[in-house]
Amino acid sequence: MRHKFQWDKKYLYWGLTAFCVIAASILFFLLITRLPDISGALSSLAAILSPFIWGLVISYLLAPLMLRMEKHLFLPLGKKLFRKSKNGGARFARSMSVLLSILLFLLILTALIYMILPQLYSSIVTIVDNSPTYITQLTEWAESQLADFPELEEYVTNLLGNANQDIMNWLQTSVLPKLGGFITSVTTGVYYVLLGVYNLLIGIIVSIYILGNLEKFKAGSKRLLYSLFSLKTADKIRSALDFTNRTFMGFISGKLLDSAIIGLICYVFCAAFSMPYTLLVSILIGVTNIIPFFGPFIGAVPSALIILLVSPFKCLIFVIFIIVLQQVDGNIIGPKILGGTTGINGFWVMFSIIIGAGLFGFWGMLLGVPVFVVIYTFIDKRLKLRLERDDLPSEVDDYREIDRIDPITHEVIRRETAEPEADAAET
Repeated sequence: MRHKFQWDKKYLYWGLTAFCVIAASILFFLLITRLPDISGALSSLAAILSPFIWGLVISYLLAPLMLRMEKHLFLPLGKKLFRKSKNGGARFARSMSVLLSILLFLLILTALIYMILPQLYSSIVTIVDNSPTYITQLTEWAESQLADFPELEEYVTNLLGNANQDIMNWLQTSVLPKLGGFITSVTTGVYYVLLGVYNLLIGIIVSIYILGNLEKFKAGSKRLLYSLFSLKTADKIRSALDFTNRTFMGFISGKLLDSAIIGLICYVFCAAFSMPYTLLVSILIGVTNIIPFFGPFIGAVPSALIILLVSPFKCLIFVIFIIVLQQVDGNIIGPKILGGTTGINGFWVMFSIIIGAGLFGFWGMLLGVPVFVVIYTFIDKRLKLRLERDDLPSEVDDYREIDRIDPITHEVIRRETAEPEADAAET
């Protein structure tokens, strides 16, 4: 007698699971073996899309400025100029805000290229050419200061003598040729210049389209989000994206403004005290100040060494000034500008910078803090929700005085109540 075949859902489930595991393993193996090809393909795709990426970055950075100018400057002006038109004032305000934002961006970019880069190159070349004189002056100063300590004087003199030759070899064989090649590639390399100009122009055009239709792009993104996910999930994603945007924008804009102020203060001080290489030192201090925690040290050390080659006394003044400036920045200027953007303590700031630098280099050091803030906040919220679901205290401070928690009633037993119980047990 023939029996009718019957499907067993349990075996079907295990068969599909085994198939998915095997397929995922094969795909993972292919991904590992083809990793260089995939990396090259992604790099090629990023190169093709680089104008649009630049456009998105420019739009992201200029959007807050554009919206503020539109709200406080051009929208009131547009309402006065186009009283009879229903939407003419709004179109005028948006067009003028986008135009002025792009012009300010180009003005700053032009100033950086045509004013700062040539002077930086000139300063570095001057340091290379005059380094033997600087080392000789520094040696004479050390000998005069250490005349009463002959053994220490001999050691410092030999050290400076060896350093003179090592620095000259390093500057002439490594730094100057690479710097010259970099400047040459930027100024005379036709291909790279044209490619950079092309990416910049297309990026600016893309940013104009995005800024001019900012609300439409936002509406389209929300529409796509709600079409792909459930309402609850879409709202959670929107909330997470809004928090990420506030964190990144607050941190980046705040650090740029803070670093610009620090660089300007440094320039005024160095110019007032006739410090050597004022522009070079001020740019080093300002640019490295963008990096949290380690930035002040990264910029102060080479700046102090450059000044030390010319005048040890001015170097001492500069070091004292930098210490005072960083204290003022860390306790007054920085908190006023950044406010509560990070919301994490110094340990996690240092941790995020070290991890970011190890994984992604300079950009990891620069953006490691806001990325870590987003991840830290997400984990913290998940922990709070889980603790609240189990009727447990959710804040960190709630656990300072906790001795234990009753596993049955979830009653919190603090240290003050735990000690008498222990005494009673002993008696």
